[in-house]
Amino acid sequence: MNSRELSDRYVNPYTDFGFKKLFGTEINKDLLISFINSLLHGKEVVKDLTYLNTEHLGTGEADRKAVFDVYCENENGEKILVEMQHGEQQFFKDRILFYTTFPIRDQQMIKEWNYRLKAVYVIGILNFTFDEQSDDFYHHEVKLMDTRTKEVFYDKLTFIYLEMPKFNKSEEELNGMFEKWLFVLRNLSRLMERPKALQERIFTKLFEAAEIAKFTKTEYDSYEESLKIYRDWKNTIDTAKIKSKEEGRKEGLKEGEKIGIEKGAKKKAIEMVQSLKAKGVAISIIAECSGLSEEEINSL
Repeated sequence: MNSRELSDRYVNPYTDFGFKKLFGTEINKDLLISFINSLLHGKEVVKDLTYLNTEHLGTGEADRKAVFDVYCENENGEKILVEMQHGEQQFFKDRILFYTTFPIRDQQMIKEWNYRLKAVYVIGILNFTFDEQSDDFYHHEVKLMDTRTKEVFYDKLTFIYLEMPKFNKSEEELNGMFEKWLFVLRNLSRLMERPKALQERIFTKLFEAAEIAKFTKTEYDSYEESLKIYRDWKNTIDTAKIKSKEEGRKEGLKEGEKIGIEKGAKKKAIEMVQSLKAKGVAISIIAECSGLSEEEINSL
């Protein structure tokens, strides 16, 4: 693909470059603020954000390095992690829970700390589904709860999961900023013009920032590489699912289908990793896309 030959008008927010271009830069900070506030439905209002270092090393050598997509704090010192997840990974929920330990431990003070914590929010934008029981329930807000009373036990730790494939509302059906933001994330790269339903000033800025024709050559080249990695990864997942379903049908057992999907996905992931390594793609980027550790990647 030669420079400036992309047919899309707007950046794909599911790519690493696209997501960080829109939500991970100081110049577009107001886009992230608007998005977060739309998720919280007015319960907590973020007036300002400060971007923090997205790469963390654990307190001990045994801790695995964690790299966040966007890590920031609001004016009250509350920590917010925003993660774009391309595909379901093994121990997905465990991984997200592990990530929360970093902004929690960041609050430890050397002297006179009484264990009082600021709130931590983890927002996961998922390009896959993990709740198969409901086709239209895409917005999950999870807190620690007393299982007997069904009341929130601790309100300073909040997980918000958005199952994007389940959000299929049309432009005419949109109601409120929350649904408008989900519509943008779901459809941005497929749009050729700004929808009439998105007339708020914040979306004017978003569409200007997302327009590929306005990218510098360096930005365009970075996006082109990021888009290729995203497409390779998506094709790997789709192919593995198709092949595994065929194998599962032959076996005639649901359990067989599940095993086939896992084996097929693993095989295709290894093939993709080997291909990306051969092309000189950074190990850290391959690890983020594949879900494999850097040690596993180096061993292939």
